[in-house]
Amino acid sequence: MADPARARKMADRIKEIVARRLDKGLRDPRIGFVTITDVRVTGDLQHASIFYTVYGSDEERRDSALALKAATGMLRTEVGRNITARLTPSLEFIADAIPENAEHIEALLREARTRDAETSVLASTAAYAGEADPYVKPRDLDEADLDDADLADEEPGMH
Repeated sequence: MADPARARKMADRIKEIVARRLDKGLRDPRIGFVTITDVRVTGDLQHASIFYTVYGSDEERRDSALALKAATGMLRTEVGRNITARLTPSLEFIADAIPENAEHIEALLREARTRDAETSVLASTAAYAGEADPYVKPRDLDEADLDDADLADEEPGMH
């Protein structure tokens, strides 16, 4: 198993090589506006998972995925020429779900803000079900209560 730092460096290098090659362009007209978001290399440096996003519609994403799959061999050859490793890792392109996840999180946050606003409106017009302060407080003793308390403190038969 390779050093994790070496695997990280190789992943960064593969990301740079593939991104540069995609920037130059592929001959496949199906490829859209592809962005490489991350590359992960296995510990034995034999396999690289390349995460990407495509800006555009679902059809453009599907076409770009097919174009990347078709260009995998050529991109692997390009990676093999530009890295200093005994073996060239196999490449796998995986559509990254970052945009969809971000939109989902934004929708959840919008819903939370709406619910918070509704709760604030309800709280401003709410009334207590019972007393405003349900806790028992010590009562103030007046003079009549003090006389009764003094009598209770005396021992029986002392009157």
